[in-house]
Amino acid sequence: MLFALLCKDKPGSLQVRLDTRPEHVAFLEGLNGEKKLAFAGPFLDADGKPNGSLVVVEAADMAAAKALSAADPYAKAGLFESVEIRPWNWTFNKPA
Repeated sequence: MLFALLCKDKPGSLQVRLDTRPEHVAFLEGLNGEKKLAFAGPFLDADGKPNGSLVVVEAADMAAAKALSAADPYAKAGLFESVEIRPWNWTFNKPA
């Protein structure tokens, strides 16, 4: 089942995001290699700077999705003000 992780950065935390990005990217590459990552990318503010994340993962259930979310280096670094995890159904333009 797919789960969308809707992550909002804490105000003034851009440097935390930048400093943690290499570990975050490596984490996502690992999920991708395990076929647990559908897609991911940052939300942007009015100036085009990242201020949150959208990550869609494959997980058995909500508990597994929460565990993946908590393992993200961004989460471990305290970057996020909030994380909403919602089951998601990819309906249109789903890759084969």
